[in-house]
Amino acid sequence: MPVIANVLDYREAARRRLPRFLFDYIDGGAYGEATLRANVDDFARVLLRQRVLVDVGKLDTSTRIFGRDFAMPVGLGPVGMTGFFRRRGEAQAARAARAAGLPFALSTLATCSVEEVTAAAGPIWYQFYMVKDRRFTADMLARAADQGVEALLFTVDLPVPGTRYRDERSGQAGAPSLARSWRRARAMAVRPGWVWDVGVNGRPHTLGNLAPTVGAGVGLDAYWAWVGRNFDPSVTWDDLADLRDRWRGPLILKGVLDPEDARRAVALGVDGIVVSNHGGRQLDGTLSSIAALPAIAAAVGRRTRLLLDGGVRSGLDLLKALALGADMVLLGRAAAWSLAARGEAGVAHMLGLVGAELRAAMAMTGCLATRDAGRHLLVGSEAEADVQEGIAKPAPQLMSTAE
Repeated sequence: MPVIANVLDYREAARRRLPRFLFDYIDGGAYGEATLRANVDDFARVLLRQRVLVDVGKLDTSTRIFGRDFAMPVGLGPVGMTGFFRRRGEAQAARAARAAGLPFALSTLATCSVEEVTAAAGPIWYQFYMVKDRRFTADMLARAADQGVEALLFTVDLPVPGTRYRDERSGQAGAPSLARSWRRARAMAVRPGWVWDVGVNGRPHTLGNLAPTVGAGVGLDAYWAWVGRNFDPSVTWDDLADLRDRWRGPLILKGVLDPEDARRAVALGVDGIVVSNHGGRQLDGTLSSIAALPAIAAAVGRRTRLLLDGGVRSGLDLLKALALGADMVLLGRAAAWSLAARGEAGVAHMLGLVGAELRAAMAMTGCLATRDAGRHLLVGSEAEADVQEGIAKPAPQLMSTAE
């Protein structure tokens, strides 16, 4: 195990442990991955304003959102197939989040079912797709309510799956074939630790939330075939309105990048919006999440809560997102990498690193509480304008000692 000092160290540790097709599934994006890179690079263009001689002996990282208090404005975002990264991975990650006083969002396409995760970790958030089979939709909402799910994240930026070249090359995606099976078998053969942890001891290898519909005892390809047949490209604002009528708890719309869409969502009564491009995994060549955030914040004001995912790799990024209008960030890849590398302990450690980085950034910008974060923490209007307009220019580089 390499020395772990930050989130990107966990990325390398995950790369060393996972079969290639699973690592590329976590790590990759759509098409040429320009938006995937922009999610990270655009954070580097936002400059924090350092302040000195401020009494920062007491810092408050806590937040209150959707009627609950959390230790800091961070949640674990939904990632599909997490149970293939580590044995019963969703349950492990949810326990780490709960111990840290943070929310955990379970994906519809999780390995562990909502029943298994809530039994292991208590109340969670649930990420939800509207599918053609509306009976499944109604049953899934009922299951979530029965398990005490506290908030529903309705994901709307996947009308059709994005084209992900890495998944095609690695054997993660594509039609079943002997060549594809061979690529995956070869990738697993060189990762014996993963084979023992997940391949042997991580069963059942299913998508637990779909099991009642697809059936038990079938292979994973049968689940993906069901997803391919049932993901509904005809979902509209009317479906959101209907969901708002049926779901009594907090309803969060995930996958918004356009201010007009944000305004319309608020008009339909959503409790929160996740500014997100699906981690750069859907439409390549669009805005990064942090570039889209300021205009959406300006459009909706305080009429709803704003969350953000995509590109957050540190507590510094977290503070920048808060300064530009977010109420909370959701960690997707950071959670997946740390889970793959070290399981529940890895997720707990990663969250501790992010929290320490956040507190250091708050102290050096003179921000005493996360609720007070605003644009006064950033350097000038030029940096803000660059982010809002999505201007691509090189991030600041440190001078070498030779210079």
